[in-house]
Order: sequence, then structure tokens, then C-alpha cells
Amino acid sequence: MTDLLKKIQTRRSIRKFKQDMIPKEILDQIITAGTYAATGMNTQSPIIIAVTNKEMRDKLSVMNADIMGSKGDPFYGAPVILIVLAEKSCVNRVYDGSLVMGNLMLAAHELGIGSCWIHRAKEEFETEEGLEILKSLGITGEYEGIGHCALGYVDGEYPGIPERKENWVYYVE
Repeated sequence: MTDLLKKIQTRRSIRKFKQDMIPKEILDQIITAGTYAATGMNTQSPIIIAVTNKEMRDKLSVMNADIMGSKGDPFYGAPVILIVLAEKSCVNRVYDGSLVMGNLMLAAHELGIGSCWIHRAKEEFETEEGLEILKSLGITGEYEGIGHCALGYVDGEYPGIPERKENWVYYVE
């Protein structure tokens, strides 16, 4: 088995992170992996917002929790949040953004960083507050939130590999 296949098989979603910040050079490698995700017709419709500022991270956490109807931290204490959005005009935006998310999580795992895909980015960036965040960053155009990639060092044991379900694959030969 190749190292890549091993990484794909062993990556798990992490739901408890240490507060230690990820070094910028590691974070940049993860982000770069996201920018090399396949996109339909190479439109490269997604964008990535890298949030390392604690105040903004906490603001996003509250917004996300409100949408979920919760008071807890939906980001599980992760110190870094990468937000993937894609141009609303792109018919493949959800697929393109999902591939970016996958690349981000696999690159993080390769580099010893835990990750978890957190939903509700779509709803978050449809609010006035979400739109104001985009505007404050100089992001123009219409974007749909695809997901948040929570990143950080794993606090505790790394999860094991669960058994695969039966009937996952059907061959037509």
C-alpha cells in the first residue's frame, strides 16, 4: 500500500483540539494543497479564508452555533478555521469546494494536524453578518459557503479506523 493510500485510510475527524497554534509554514502547505483540488473545467471557483485570529474565530463559532441551535463550540476548540466558499454562479461549486475540503483534510493529516469538516458555512455566509465579514476582507462577488475545515493538534488519542460497511461497492463487469 502506498503512503497516500495509507493516509486516506487513516484520516479521521478530530473533535478535541489543543490550543497550540499551527506554524504558518505548515498552515501554508495545507492551504496550498486545497488550491490544487480538481475543479470542474478547471474553473477554480472556490476560495479559502484562513482564520487564525482568535476574535474572528470565536465570532464565527458563535454564528455557527446559533445556526445549529447550540451554545457549545462547533469547532471543538480548533485554533484555526479554513473556510471554503465557491462562486454561486459556478454550477459545480459544491463539488469543487468539497474536493478542496478533502485536500485540506488529507494534507493536514499528512503533516500531523487534526481536522474536522464543520457544516453550516452556507447558512453562515447568507446572513448579513457573514456578508459583512466577506466585504470587510475585500471579497466581492457572490459566494456560497461550502464548509469550515477546523484544524489543530489532536488533544488525546487519535481515533482508530472503523470497519467499512458491507455493500459499499458494486462492480459492473
